[in-house]
Amino acid sequence: MPDTAAPPATLLVADDDPAVRQSLERALTREGYAVVLAPDGQAALERLRAGGIDLVLSDLRMPGLTGLEFLIQGKAAIPDVDFILLTAFGTVEEAVKAMKDGAIDFITKPFQRAQLVKVVRQALERRALIAQNRALQQRLEDLLGQGHMIGVSPAFRRMMTLVEQVADSSATVLIQGESGTGKEGVAKSLHERSSRHAGPFVAVNCAALPETLLESELFGYEKGAFTGAAARKEGRFELADGGTLFLDEVADLSPVTQPKILRVLQEGEFERVGGTRTSRVDVRIVTATNQDLAALVREKRFREDLFYRLNVITIVVPPLRDRREDIPVLAQHYLRIYAAKNNRRLDGFSEEALDCLEAYAWPGNVRELMNVVERAVVLARGARVEAAELPDSVVDRSVMIVRGDEATGAEAAAPGEGFFKIKLGTPLAEVEARVLEETLRMTKGNKTLAARILRIDPTTVFRKLKAGEAEKSGGDERGPGKAGGG
Repeated sequence: MPDTAAPPATLLVADDDPAVRQSLERALTREGYAVVLAPDGQAALERLRAGGIDLVLSDLRMPGLTGLEFLIQGKAAIPDVDFILLTAFGTVEEAVKAMKDGAIDFITKPFQRAQLVKVVRQALERRALIAQNRALQQRLEDLLGQGHMIGVSPAFRRMMTLVEQVADSSATVLIQGESGTGKEGVAKSLHERSSRHAGPFVAVNCAALPETLLESELFGYEKGAFTGAAARKEGRFELADGGTLFLDEVADLSPVTQPKILRVLQEGEFERVGGTRTSRVDVRIVTATNQDLAALVREKRFREDLFYRLNVITIVVPPLRDRREDIPVLAQHYLRIYAAKNNRRLDGFSEEALDCLEAYAWPGNVRELMNVVERAVVLARGARVEAAELPDSVVDRSVMIVRGDEATGAEAAAPGEGFFKIKLGTPLAEVEARVLEETLRMTKGNKTLAARILRIDPTTVFRKLKAGEAEKSGGDERGPGKAGGG
């Protein structure tokens, strides 16, 4: 029976035989469906075009507009409606041919009530599933389009707390983070949470455009400003008026463009390329980079005054390896997105697959995770994504490092704790820091013994610990810099 909580599905029955129409009406009405009758193909087509029909049952052979013609014209008018064809035994081949033109099933006459109900129910379930997938896909795309950020880890929550605090201010924001961490998503979240959310959000990738094109893209140009400028064009600053302009890869701004950006920040005005009239805009600027802008300033490759104007508020997007609690949440989120886009029904990931995802270092961050999940959705053979359907680079390929070598004179580890794992793909600096950390733990903080085990000079141990302390100051308290003295 159909869901009584929802309005009953409306079925259009088209058949030139009154007895067949009445029989279908009785059978379908008993099942709780609303039934509309049409005596021929033309009448049925007119009723279908009027709207409100969820499913069509049509005789294949009718005078005037045949069932096949009705099918073709009906699908052209209402593409989403499904057709079930009614046919005598002698015209089954015609019914099969009609299915190639868009029918989803057929019933032979004389039909049995149980068969009729089963075919109709399956057709309506299929229609509901398609509608649900479309709605889910649209909802997920809307969330991503709004900069909807997802995460549960402490690092993510700290970042989003800062986003909430500064979103409604007018201050410029510099978003820093590795490639693929989702810096544009953070920028969209700032925009959506600000009083400018009703205005436009305009993004520009400064690294994707050469200097000659970037200036005209940002500021627009007047007719005749250069060869090919056949008409005046508004730039991104004008398009973002009243909203937010996001400058991604801002470190790649040329020395020629930097002072022009600074002028807009300070005065809120600019001139189009080839123009003389000053234009004013009300734009909040949010920028992002995966480079160290302060270092570029010291190297005289980025203007110091522009750096200070951009760096009023800094938001650091943590890499995925520092927010591992978010990996299952993000993986499931992207699974829903790509399953909807590929019309797949997937329940999730197997435990082994999730273990592999959580253990991987993710050098490409969230962007790499998205690609891996999309690939897995396409390759999945069952209701869940299995580890075998993940790339070889993600499936556990660990390097086992043994502790307690008698040749070193080090104290052996406890049973079951004689090794630790480092994933292939882990950055070399992270591997080095982890080995030093574990060696110091094994030697109970004795740096001289640790240096002898690692076959390096003791001064190298002290230097690396000092560098680690400087890098982690104010951050994670766990690390080699916290080990005891020797």
